[in-house]
Amino acid sequence: MLLLNRNALLGLTLIAALGIGFVMQYVVQPRTASAPPEPLEVTDITLTASMAAPRDMAVPRLPDTPVRVAADTTTLPAPALPEESAAPQPACPITLEAAPRPAAMVALKLKADCLAGQRVTIHHNGMMFADRTDADGALSITVPALAPKAVFIASFPSGDGAVAQIDVASLKAYDRIVVQWKGRDTGIGLHALEYDAAYWAEGHVWADAPGTTRATAEGKSGLMTRLGVADDDEALLAEVYTFPSRMADIPGAVNLSVEAEVTQANCGRQVDAQTLEYRQAGALRVQDLTLFMPDCDTVGDFLVLKNLIEDLTIAAK
Repeated sequence: MLLLNRNALLGLTLIAALGIGFVMQYVVQPRTASAPPEPLEVTDITLTASMAAPRDMAVPRLPDTPVRVAADTTTLPAPALPEESAAPQPACPITLEAAPRPAAMVALKLKADCLAGQRVTIHHNGMMFADRTDADGALSITVPALAPKAVFIASFPSGDGAVAQIDVASLKAYDRIVVQWKGRDTGIGLHALEYDAAYWAEGHVWADAPGTTRATAEGKSGLMTRLGVADDDEALLAEVYTFPSRMADIPGAVNLSVEAEVTQANCGRQVDAQTLEYRQAGALRVQDLTLFMPDCDTVGDFLVLKNLIEDLTIAAK
């Protein structure tokens, strides 16, 4: 199962049940196709002392006769007092700085001189992904904010880490959708079809056509952000779709789907993932997803999960 830190979800995690009514399309979908695949409903998806003394304790009684203590009158040398020492310094100082960027993004700058080339996990409002420091123990990344008062935590396997906090007032203009998973070969991806766009055409926003921060900040189109490094089977990865819902000039809809390509690495396996939705209408919405991939004779096909994530409805400003 995908081992995510549920304490970081701030009590907002919702477990999705089998009967939630998702429709899953299982299609053969070459990357040159121009139209969405026909749906085939599939059923094997699991959205997955303190102690106090007793009051009746007896109080010990003092003896009636005085107690005499024998004293040795020999002069003893005064005991040596320990010398005051300086407070211990951390073995490896770690700092995490956060700075605002356009489109409600946050630039994180991590510095840990003695932790070069180390895996570090970034936690933010239920989202988790893992990256690595460079040869100098530094890491610079840009992360989409998921809360107006955003808190970011960087943690190393040793238990060392750092925290940064920043206000992101511009988040009120955007909607954000996250899909996150564990493992480098899951084949999972998030897709957005803006204003009835066709697959692989302009307006189809995904990992290989992510859009630009500038266009999103100007209210023109959405942006896909890939987070984490896929360097081993324990990799924690995430994709985040951002759309400027409160700044768009054109009314319409954005159709959203989670898709998984069947590969030699994931065929016949169970794949676990999680979605997070930050929308202006309410609090963060979280769903767990367990996907059973088809057998290896279907390598190259795609599983398209429609209705897992509610489409965005855009009203003209």
